[in-house]
Amino acid sequence: MSDHNQLKITNMEYDKDRPKVENPLKIMDVTLRDGHQSLFATRGRTEDMIPVAEMMDEVGFWAIETWGGATFDTMHRFLNEDPWERIRTLKRYIKKTPFSMLLRAQNLVGYRNYADDLARAFVERAAANGMDIFRTFDALNDYRNFETVVPVIKETGTHFQGCICYTITQPRLGGEVYNIDYYVNKAKDLENMGADSICIKDMAGLIAPYDAYAIIKAIKDSVKPPVHLHSHFTSGLAPMTHLKAVEAGVDIIDTCMSPYAYRTSHPAVEPLVMALLGTNRDTGFDIKILAEINTVFEKEIMPKYKHLLNDTKLSITDINVLLHQTPGGMLSNLVNQLREMDALDKLDAVFEELPKVRKDLGQIPLVTPTSQIVGIQTVNNVLFDDENERYKMITSQVKDLCYGLYGKTAVPIDPEVQKKALKGYDRGEEPITCRPAEVLEPELEKAQEEIKGLAADIDDEILYAIYPVTGKKFLKWKYGKEEPPEEVKAKSLETALAKLELVNLAKAGKVVPKSEIEKIPEKSANVRAFNVFVDGECYEVGVDEIGGSPIISYSMPVPGQAPAPAAAQVATPAPATESKPAAPTAAAPKAVEKAPAAAEGTPVTAPMPGMIVSYDKNVGDTVNEGDCVVVLEAMKMENNIPAPVSGTIKALNFSSGDSVEKDAVMCVIG
Repeated sequence: MSDHNQLKITNMEYDKDRPKVENPLKIMDVTLRDGHQSLFATRGRTEDMIPVAEMMDEVGFWAIETWGGATFDTMHRFLNEDPWERIRTLKRYIKKTPFSMLLRAQNLVGYRNYADDLARAFVERAAANGMDIFRTFDALNDYRNFETVVPVIKETGTHFQGCICYTITQPRLGGEVYNIDYYVNKAKDLENMGADSICIKDMAGLIAPYDAYAIIKAIKDSVKPPVHLHSHFTSGLAPMTHLKAVEAGVDIIDTCMSPYAYRTSHPAVEPLVMALLGTNRDTGFDIKILAEINTVFEKEIMPKYKHLLNDTKLSITDINVLLHQTPGGMLSNLVNQLREMDALDKLDAVFEELPKVRKDLGQIPLVTPTSQIVGIQTVNNVLFDDENERYKMITSQVKDLCYGLYGKTAVPIDPEVQKKALKGYDRGEEPITCRPAEVLEPELEKAQEEIKGLAADIDDEILYAIYPVTGKKFLKWKYGKEEPPEEVKAKSLETALAKLELVNLAKAGKVVPKSEIEKIPEKSANVRAFNVFVDGECYEVGVDEIGGSPIISYSMPVPGQAPAPAAAQVATPAPATESKPAAPTAAAPKAVEKAPAAAEGTPVTAPMPGMIVSYDKNVGDTVNEGDCVVVLEAMKMENNIPAPVSGTIKALNFSSGDSVEKDAVMCVIG
């Protein structure tokens, strides 16, 4: 670091006569979107953002990320919140700092490419509701998927930030595919599209400090728009990478407030502010304001979400991400899916299979939705393939990818996998080479007709068009057509603290007060048994989900183990599955219990936990062996479940939108 960069305020107070610099490092705060998405499954509620909103507006952030990514999905599905209302509400408190959102290009805020008419309408409404900066990315870095949304961003007078998804195929930058020339050429493409800024989007924390320096310097020498760095903390590299990026001249960096930082989230803002204090890139931020915000987060907000954090892992880094390149949210989703399928012992096999699947599918970057596409297909391969056949159960999204509906991959898809995926594919067995949305029929008008009488405005109609099943369910909650279940309702700070106190008492081996014992309801017929491991000992625990959050109703030692301590009789108020950091099913509507066959015949069972998207057949329809009878969503990817035999549909045991357990009988063929 040059003499000009040395600390110059050694003998003066922190903010007294603090010099202003010509080129301060700009900071975008991602706490209110990517922070809680990374750490606790995007479950942050708008009401828990309001207490800090006005203070955050005073910090001087270049922008605050408030929306997009998984928020649109999670809010309406799991929180009973209108996603559009979050923008409008926060705008009343944050009046000076621009809002940024994560836009998945033609994917919008979903998991597939949507038609042009819907894409245009979505961007128009996002801008009208108050969005200022559209951080736009495509999972394949195929900028043909920008061609519809970018002109609308420009027309609305908002900021178009073009992203380059960062990935590698070896431990460091280089090789034939993802090298410096690749990233510089992508930056030039974005500049030619009119990007107001260019973001290197490192979703798994893979970019090494010296690689970041080389890429940023090369891009800065090649294009004019400001360069923005987004790098997750997962591997532990990001803080070092930030400093090398600053040396290379990066213009903007993403950080989180410290309670929402580290682990699979982002580095904290406070250390970076102090590291640059008095240098020629001093942010100018007042550390005292940041400290005040953190106090509110720590005392008033985070206790509500602590049960969703993974506190079983001692390390805050995961160096394995440099080996398997699995982003944190994707990793926790895989673990949760395997756990629900009683196959957690297959995790090592999943890690071994994952790079093979990624290579088969064109060495695609692992970012939403391609991370889910690769991840779920990997799980399917591990669980359902055998020595005679690979890719026995191919998801709908892998078929779409092989057809070209997501765009062009960096290297060609394995021809044998592509051929198998497209056999009998409803759009045709020959992949397309055009811009994906060119083969999609308009969607918005059809959706408007389907939701007529329930949707009140264009925003409701767009929500339904993107998420037909869960969107319709939410609109029924919103307009009082159905009572929302308890699990989607907000919990008070007092309730959260009371539950934490019960957990702390149990961990300390103390007897829970009699007043708490008296609150325990009688055991119902729906009690489910779990094994709970405490300090090396195993207890069989009964969990009753009637009436809200599960509570323990009985506990007895597994044979061969010591008896349970007294506190265990009324211990933890939530099951283990609710403590994982980014699992999409955490706090989700509970699965419908396995239904018995309603008629004699061959049952079609769920091969994994998931949500019924739709039935392709009705009662009385004739089916042939291998025909799709039901579409089951698991981890946001769709699986066409085939008929195991030919016959007639005798019973459909669930409805669209129902969650089902593994082995639930979805329908019966007679």
